[in-house]
Amino acid sequence: MTEATDLAERAGDGDPRVGLRAVAALRRLLENLEAVQVRSARRQGWSWQDIADELGVSRQAAHKKHGRQ
Repeated sequence: MTEATDLAERAGDGDPRVGLRAVAALRRLLENLEAVQVRSARRQGWSWQDIADELGVSRQAAHKKHGRQ
C-alpha cells in the first residue's frame, strides 16, 4: 500500500497543486478498489442489496454504478 500512503501524505501538502493532484489520484484508486471488491462479491453470490449495505448506498445506486462491469 505504499502508493496509497504516499498519496495520502501528498494530499496534505501545503501546495494546493500537489494536494489536489494527490486527492484526484486517491479518488481513482478508491474507485478501482471498489470495483474490484464489487466484482468479487458478485462472483461470490452477493446480492446488490448486500453490496449496497456494505457501501452505505442504495441498492439502485450500487447496481447503477457497477451493474455493467
